[in-house]
Amino acid sequence: MSERATPLLEVRHISKAFQAVRALRAVSFVLHAGEVLGLVGDNGAGKSTLINILAGSLQPDSGEIIVDGVSHVFETPSHARRKGIETVFQNLSLIPTLDMAENVYLGRELFAPPAVAKLLRWMDKRGMRREVEQGFAALGLSLPSTKTKVAALSGGQRQAVAIARAVLWGSRIVLLDEPTAALGVKQTEIVLSFIERLKSHGVGVIFISHNMPQVLRVADRIVVLRLGRKVFDGPRSELTSARLVAFMTGATPATVS
Repeated sequence: MSERATPLLEVRHISKAFQAVRALRAVSFVLHAGEVLGLVGDNGAGKSTLINILAGSLQPDSGEIIVDGVSHVFETPSHARRKGIETVFQNLSLIPTLDMAENVYLGRELFAPPAVAKLLRWMDKRGMRREVEQGFAALGLSLPSTKTKVAALSGGQRQAVAIARAVLWGSRIVLLDEPTAALGVKQTEIVLSFIERLKSHGVGVIFISHNMPQVLRVADRIVVLRLGRKVFDGPRSELTSARLVAFMTGATPATVS
């Protein structure tokens, strides 16, 4: 990856306060295409505030969000999505009673021709399933039939569907908020392996997690927040689990092997 390439996302001096509490203090970083950026910090570090700003749910007090070299002010989550930023929260926003294809096309349904079929809201379920199957295959994602109800999927499979939905609808920047929380070992592997495969598709991923071994596994670079400030921004190779925790807690990293 060329350092001269225009970043997919650039966060410049983002600050946010809630009355007397300064949640973020001039935080800056960049995210490149095909890169996984680990965003970590203890409770109260400012991670959730930052993610909500990037998702368009909050507006910063100062600073810039730059996508593909163009500065933007995200007034709503839909505005952020239109610019290619999708956030996959822990609740996933999937409908358990619908099948996988229907969930991927939720709000973007295909309707069967002719015009009278669209008027009667007859969905082209066969067409939606075909497109979703092709999309899953292109992403290297192995899942049950797209006719399967989301309620029948494992937690890891549901996470994979939610992430794939974001990518298939053109999101080039995906924010993952604790995507492996409460998952078992096998289900966690489904999610982590899929995140690693997204690199080859040019997707930029911000991976938020309290699980340090997982961050050290999938992240190319890591940004550490502490009390609203960025205290580390560098390649994964510069960190061990102990040094990462030291940055998070305010210990002196130089004294930790």
